[in-house]
Amino acid sequence: MSIRQADSLFNIGQYAAAMPTFKQQVWQQRQASPELFLKMAYAQQQRGYYPAALLYLSMAYARQPRVRTWRQLATVAAQHRLVGYPLTWQQEVRVQAQRYYYPGLQVLLGAAVVAAIWLLWRRGQRGAWVAYAAYIGLLGAYLHLLRPKPAGLVARSGAVLMAGPSAGAPWLSTAALGDRLLVLGRQDIWYRVKWQQGEAYVRQADLLVVE
Repeated sequence: MSIRQADSLFNIGQYAAAMPTFKQQVWQQRQASPELFLKMAYAQQQRGYYPAALLYLSMAYARQPRVRTWRQLATVAAQHRLVGYPLTWQQEVRVQAQRYYYPGLQVLLGAAVVAAIWLLWRRGQRGAWVAYAAYIGLLGAYLHLLRPKPAGLVARSGAVLMAGPSAGAPWLSTAALGDRLLVLGRQDIWYRVKWQQGEAYVRQADLLVVE
């Protein structure tokens, strides 16, 4: 079945018939747009498969951060009492920052290169070099503070969160299927994630990272 035929089935509400072609487009042909991910999320939500809906919404958001997509994520998560999907103005500011992160980075890096060439050509004075160093510092802060961080969706109900990267570490809590956790790092078979106001560790097999 062609993607056009699958789209036609989707448009008339035949979601189960359209999904195999959509999945083939994503997982086998590796050709997917944010719009296709949103269609797949809607189809899975209509079929009652909320974990799959969250996955495809997250993939659409990772490919193209938008406030509208984040609100859809938060709405589905709220219906199932999941954590990690704040619906606040601060989060919407973060979404906008992520949306324009790479275009902004290109502009800032381009300006840094042009300024460096100009300073070398004109043999800029000490004050000009100090200003340039301050600009580079701000560029570094931009890279560190606004860089999009990977997030993972809990792939198994009752996934255990531990205080350390070991089965013998103290138990902290359990996560629900679909909870969203920011990934801070990786150690052996464990992901280090943000949990509440601190950190926790979860097995890699229990977390599906979306970047």
